[in-house]
Amino acid sequence: MSGSLALSVQMPGMLTTVQDSGRWSHQGQGMPVAGAMDMQSFRLGNILVGNEENAAALEVTLLGPTLEVTEGEAVAAVTGAELGFKVNGAPVPNWTAVTVRAGDVLGFGSPSFGCRAYLCISGGVDVPLVMGSRSTYTRAKVGGYEGRALKKGDTLRCGEAAPLWRRCEGLVCPAELRPSRDPSAPLRVLPGPQEDCFTDKGLASFYGTEYAISNSADRMGYRMDGEPIEHSGPADIISDAIPLGAVQVPGHGQPIVMLADRQTTGGYTKIGVVCSVDTSALAQRLPGAVVSFTRVALEEAVELVRGEARARDGLRAMRAAWRSSGARPVQARPSGSAIIRVDGVEHAVCWEEIEEVK
Repeated sequence: MSGSLALSVQMPGMLTTVQDSGRWSHQGQGMPVAGAMDMQSFRLGNILVGNEENAAALEVTLLGPTLEVTEGEAVAAVTGAELGFKVNGAPVPNWTAVTVRAGDVLGFGSPSFGCRAYLCISGGVDVPLVMGSRSTYTRAKVGGYEGRALKKGDTLRCGEAAPLWRRCEGLVCPAELRPSRDPSAPLRVLPGPQEDCFTDKGLASFYGTEYAISNSADRMGYRMDGEPIEHSGPADIISDAIPLGAVQVPGHGQPIVMLADRQTTGGYTKIGVVCSVDTSALAQRLPGAVVSFTRVALEEAVELVRGEARARDGLRAMRAAWRSSGARPVQARPSGSAIIRVDGVEHAVCWEEIEEVK
């Protein structure tokens, strides 16, 4: 049976959008990157269900949707925030691949930890590519499902699942491979390109005091409230590029951490850049949460990224072992043969289609 799935939106949730790893290489034309806010959770979810890391998924914010499977069968997993994922009313743990099929209802209950979860489905959410990405950038109504968050009555389809998708059922991402989202951990920061635009007192305020996430935090950036950061001169600069995690400090002295839907350029001084590992951690914190910053060296920041890559490699290795040891018996059926010629030499090639025995 095909792994393709169709979903009907019964309730859309607070903010449910289609996201992948983002719309890269177009910032020079003024197009923001968008993409998943908690990138590691998103990528691990795709590995759990047998997808490539970049397959489009649903980013679920705080209060999740209710979705009915109207067609097909697939493997699904929820990663990231603990938002009370359920199938047919029964709780399903995060970080676990489960089979869903026509007639099932997927829903979410009460949030218990974090802000953003990722519903990954084998085959990935199939919406049109826009500039090489399926991510939703709602401010410009670009990508995703009609450039917007999901609404009641929408119908989503998933792509054709990769071979052996069924054998992902029951796979669990172990705790040691999951990203750490300690809400009290400081955010690790590299020095920003305009660090010299701040006084010693301003730097001491930024690295030595706590800030609260304001109510205006969103996918574009998290504004902070706390002790003002003192500039050594004007707060404005000639606009330049805004990387993920850039910490802008306007004239009022309150920092803003720029995130997935950030603008491509900006004219405020940047005191630092939060490491990508910790921008994902920040995306799981809610308004009112307390945030602190700590300075790290480039070598440490690079090692953090490598650590995430090792975790993904580890889960891929587990998936391969799981498919081999936990799969149902299979029988082989010859499907065809052919003769191909390469550099004047003929080669006999045959192939078989593998079908699971029920």
